[in-house]
Amino acid sequence: METIIQNIAIYAIPVLLAITLHEAAHGYVARMFGDPTAYLLGRVTLNPFKHIDPFGTIILPLLILLTSRALGGPGFMFGYAKPVPVNFAGLRKPKQDMIWVAAAGPASNLAQAIIWAILFKFLHLSGVSEDFFFKVCQAGILVNIGLMAFNLLPLPPLDGGRVLMGLLPHRSAMALARLEPYGLWIIIGLLILQNYGVPLLSIFLAPFYYLGSSIIRLIA
Repeated sequence: METIIQNIAIYAIPVLLAITLHEAAHGYVARMFGDPTAYLLGRVTLNPFKHIDPFGTIILPLLILLTSRALGGPGFMFGYAKPVPVNFAGLRKPKQDMIWVAAAGPASNLAQAIIWAILFKFLHLSGVSEDFFFKVCQAGILVNIGLMAFNLLPLPPLDGGRVLMGLLPHRSAMALARLEPYGLWIIIGLLILQNYGVPLLSIFLAPFYYLGSSIIRLIA
């Protein structure tokens, strides 16, 4: 129980910031490119409760973790925040602008990972000896690099899928869009395989982890 409480204390702030800024970034960039939907609905905000989905952010991760452990695996978690509403038809150049709106979320996570790395370096150079602060910084780096990498998977409804749809020719983009109703189930399937030693998800995520980690190593 003590370990669980310690982990919650270490990860609480990084996770809340990672989710909140990720979703707010989508809405902010969408407004920049002509769609005020998220802004009008109060989603361009740093209030985390505006972005937390009771089922996707809390209930589903716990259910998946408990179920995977009950089935004999080491356990894994998967969840999602409340998606920011974007009216892509309201963007000035829908296909082109969709790329920037989708990429804003992962970009915000990379920026946060960089800030946590800079803070880690600053604490080290300042002679701070309290281990808790370093663990919070490390959690901030790990959470944000992980969230960035995961969301860049080229599968709708993830951000990477939206980016790829914006880059592909119209016919190919429409074919990819037809996968969206099954995207969540494909992700859960990949997580289950990963949990039982089939590392397809790790293979897909590796380039994005490498990119983020390389940038962080340059800083700290």
